[in-house]
Amino acid sequence: MSETRNKIRLFEERQVRAIWDEEAEKWWLSVVDVVAVLTGSDYQAARKYWKVLKGRLTAEGNESVTSCYQLKMQAADGKFYKTDAADTEQVLRLIQSIPSKKAEPFKRWLAKVGNERIDESIDPELSIERAIQNYRHLGYSENWINQRIKSIEVRKALTDEWDKSGVKQGEEYATLTDLMSRTWSGMNTREYRQYKGLKKENLRDNMTNMELILNMFAEAAATEISMVEQPEGFNESAKVASRGANAAKVARKQLEKETGKSAVSRLNAKDLGARRLPDGNEGGGG
Repeated sequence: MSETRNKIRLFEERQVRAIWDEEAEKWWLSVVDVVAVLTGSDYQAARKYWKVLKGRLTAEGNESVTSCYQLKMQAADGKFYKTDAADTEQVLRLIQSIPSKKAEPFKRWLAKVGNERIDESIDPELSIERAIQNYRHLGYSENWINQRIKSIEVRKALTDEWDKSGVKQGEEYATLTDLMSRTWSGMNTREYRQYKGLKKENLRDNMTNMELILNMFAEAAATEISMVEQPEGFNESAKVASRGANAAKVARKQLEKETGKSAVSRLNAKDLGARRLPDGNEGGGG
């Protein structure tokens, strides 16, 4: 496991030890620290609480919470000791298992999110409207929001083609996405996120208008080629994906020749928010 150690603030109150896993692209949080926050107890009391709770949950067959990793985390004495660590999904499940006033806001949030997802499954347009409102709330320009919503439509068309070709969701989707990203931008998805200083954040939400356009061009081109050639299976779809992304690469190279600067930017959403101009355009790329 490739790791970088950090501390993150949970519940806006106390520090919780955490490890960012580069390979899995997720946070692992100290379970005892989370328990201490929820119960308002010190470390030793939280350890005893977790030991009892873990035993009860295991007896109930609740492995989704108790199947924790043992990771070395730094203790108060400066030394590293193995401790139970859970990912964010497990932490949310843990919150539901501990009676605590401090957990109530999170329980209400989980219920709200669950209800929203049910509504969106019935009426997909709601998810688009919610996305638009979220982007506005975060300060994105209307021009960028329009591009981002269009990129979702373009991506959906491509994945529909992959589905028809027999490409499997999950690993094969991710592999083709990496292939296309590497072809047109020179970096796979993880490298691209690192280039922009991101961790788990959505890469497309941190692209400039031009990056979104080039990425859409790659996916739209791959979709058009796929509709004509009707590839079968992953290998044939990979060739089509590469050709579509190469069309975007050619466009990127020509644009960079004309402008004298890279079309692939180090700017992320935070930077773009600071540099956004009144007319909705973003600052230049890196």
